[in-house]
Amino acid sequence: MNTKRLVRCALIAAVYTVLCLALAPFSYGAVQVRLAEVLCLLPVFGPEYIVGVTLGCFLSNLLGSTIIDVVFGTLATLLACVVTYKLRNLRVGKAKLAIAASIPPILFNAVIVGAFVITFFFSDGVVTLPIALWNAVTVGIGEVISCGILGVALVWLIEHNQALHRLFCE
Repeated sequence: MNTKRLVRCALIAAVYTVLCLALAPFSYGAVQVRLAEVLCLLPVFGPEYIVGVTLGCFLSNLLGSTIIDVVFGTLATLLACVVTYKLRNLRVGKAKLAIAASIPPILFNAVIVGAFVITFFFSDGVVTLPIALWNAVTVGIGEVISCGILGVALVWLIEHNQALHRLFCE
């Protein structure tokens, strides 16, 4: 990894962490729209972003949540970023949107964070399938907003703006 990529990695980790902590009421909990998750689509531009986003998630969970979220939330983000990287070339429509790349963060977070972590570790002792599904849906909706809408828009913007493309891709 060259110096430029290492700096990008550190910068993305810092931005992710700052966004989560600055917007803490929206970043944590059963109903969340973690705006920092827009960065989960950056692996479309290179594998260094997998490390940066995962490190940012780890730090933000370490500083703002519980050890359970540090372990499982970070795992969800790592898996999401790796699969997003694998789907980086799949595009949809005339605008060639990175919609396929937005699906892994939505699904991994809905299942791991929503259906598993929130249901089993943060419920009041009652664990049922409808509660797990509800938690998956609430986390999933936040991920659709962050990744499916804003993240896809961010990728499109970076790809269509020369200055941003140089900053993120070269």
